[in-house]
Amino acid sequence: MNSPRDHQVFQFESPDDSSGFLLWQVSNLWQRKMNADLGKLGLTHVQFVLLAGIIWLSESQETVTQARLAGHAKTDIMMTSKVLRALEQRGLVKRETDSKDTRAKSLSITKEGYDLALAAIQVVYRIDHDFFSVLGEEVSSFNSNLLRILNPSKS
Repeated sequence: MNSPRDHQVFQFESPDDSSGFLLWQVSNLWQRKMNADLGKLGLTHVQFVLLAGIIWLSESQETVTQARLAGHAKTDIMMTSKVLRALEQRGLVKRETDSKDTRAKSLSITKEGYDLALAAIQVVYRIDHDFFSVLGEEVSSFNSNLLRILNPSKS
């Protein structure tokens, strides 16, 4: 049997030449670290992102809806709804019919949710600092490149 290399199946000399494969590996490593430490607080990483997103978006004084939160976090709207339902059942967020749009759910964070999010923010800051410190002074450039990928039209 011929090996795949005989047929030029791969366009890279090494898997380390594939940006997508490297991003996938780095993302999985980072997510494992996040979920391990956030798990000690009883949160998944996506739960943390949504809690923190409610706090962040609430600072603008505008109504925070599920759709707005999903757009902010770049998460699927159905998954966002499911995670928010679980957070609501735990008493960490409140979901109420929006007064301006009865089809929308407005979100607020409870005192318990706020306190938990503050503790989780400290965990996330520490993990991010430790994880990305290998980049040294290149962190800003790294973040700029990630933003270019997320928003190619703004490049």
